[in-house]
Amino acid sequence: MTDSDTTEGSEPAISSTSLAARVLLPVIFLVVGGAGYVWLSKKPPALAEPRPKPKALEVQVTELKRVDYQIRVPTQGTIQAHSEVSFTAQVAGRVDTIHPEFEAGAFFEKGDVLLELDPVDFEEALVNAKTQVAQAKFNLVQEQVRAKQARLNWEDLGYKEEPTDLVLRIPHVELAKHKLVLAETQKISAERSLKRAKVRAPFDGRVLSRSVGIGQTIGGSAPLGVIFATDYSEVRLPVSTRFLVDISLPEDVTDPPLEVILRDGLAEASELEWKAQILRTEGALDKSTLELFAVARVEDPFGVDSKKVPLRVGQPVTAEIPGRVLKDVFVIPRDAITGLNRIRLVDPETLTLGAATVTQLWADDDQLVFRDLEIEDDTLLVLTRLVYAPDGGKVVIEEDDIPADPDGAAAGSGNSAHSNGKKDAAK
Repeated sequence: MTDSDTTEGSEPAISSTSLAARVLLPVIFLVVGGAGYVWLSKKPPALAEPRPKPKALEVQVTELKRVDYQIRVPTQGTIQAHSEVSFTAQVAGRVDTIHPEFEAGAFFEKGDVLLELDPVDFEEALVNAKTQVAQAKFNLVQEQVRAKQARLNWEDLGYKEEPTDLVLRIPHVELAKHKLVLAETQKISAERSLKRAKVRAPFDGRVLSRSVGIGQTIGGSAPLGVIFATDYSEVRLPVSTRFLVDISLPEDVTDPPLEVILRDGLAEASELEWKAQILRTEGALDKSTLELFAVARVEDPFGVDSKKVPLRVGQPVTAEIPGRVLKDVFVIPRDAITGLNRIRLVDPETLTLGAATVTQLWADDDQLVFRDLEIEDDTLLVLTRLVYAPDGGKVVIEEDDIPADPDGAAAGSGNSAHSNGKKDAAK
C-alpha cells in the first residue's frame, strides 16, 4: 500500500519538469542562433574596406582676359536685282529674228540687238516718207517762185500801193514750208521706227525670261520678256529695333557707307563671301515684324569684271553688321553659363571651385560679353558642365589637345588661353 502510494505521488513532479524543458529549450536555441548569426555577420575589423576619399573633378578651363569687343548684329536676306524690268518693243511688227543674247540666263551689254522685227513695212514707210519730203521741197520751191513772180507782175501793172500778203502768195510759201517740216519729221519717225525694228538692250544685264517666239506678231509696248541689270545687286537686311542702339546705319546715300561681308546662306560650311556696302535704310519699320531694313549693295555680283564667284538673284545670304566697341570686357562661350548668368571659376593657386554672377552687356548664339571689376585677368573659367560641384571643391585641370585660336579673338571665349590655364594651374 505504501509503495503504490509513493509511486502515485511522484508522477505530478515528473510532468512539470518535462513541460518546462519543452518550453525553455526552443527559446534557448533561438537566442543562441540569433546571437551566432549577428556574430557571424560582422566582418573582422582587419577585413573592413577603408572609406574612399572624394575624387577631384576633372574640368576644362580657359583664362579670362579683358578685350575690346566689337558688337556684330546677325542678319540675313535675299539678293535682289536693283533694276528688273519687263522688256518691251517700241513698235509693232512680226518677230523675224531672236538673237542668242535673248535666251533665258544669257548676258548682254547695253546696245546689243536682242530681237529683230520684220523690216519690210518699216522700209516701205521710210520710202514713203522720203517721197513726201521730196514733194514738200518741190512745192516749197514752186511757191517761192510764184511769190517772186507775183511781185514782178504787181510792179509791171504800175500799182503804187504795197501789195497784200495774199497777192504776194506769202501764206502759200509759209504753208509749203510747214509741209516740208512735217514731211521731214515723218521721215525721221520712219527712220526711227526702222531702227527700232532691231530691239536693243537698254543696259548691261541678263535675261530672266523670254515670252515671245519667231513669227509672233506683237503690238507696241507688248512685253517680250524680263531682264535685269548686272552692274550691282541689292539685299534688304532686317535689323531688330532692340539692336538699333548698338549700330549706326546710314540713313541716306549722302551718309558714309557701312562695309559688311555677305556669306552663303544655302550651306553653313560654305566659305563663299562677297563684299557689300550698306548705303541706306528704308524709311519705315516693317508692319508685321517691326524691323528696320538696311539696304546693301553688291558691285558686279555676277563677276563679269572681277571674275569672282557669282552671287545670283534670289540667293539667300547672311551677314553681320558691325556696331559699337565694348571696352575692357570679358568674352566667354555661352555654354559656360549655368543657371541665371552664373559662371564657375577656379582659383589657380589652390585649384578650388568658386562662382560668380555676371550681368551681360551683349550676347549672341555663341558668346556672352560682360564686364566685372571684381574678376581679375587670368582667372580660370570652367568650361565643363558640372551637375553638382559645391564651391570650395578640388578640381584637376583636364588635359586635351584643343589648339589656341589663331585670331586671338576668343581670349576668354573657349580655347584661346586653354594651354596657359593648364600651366598656371599646374604651378
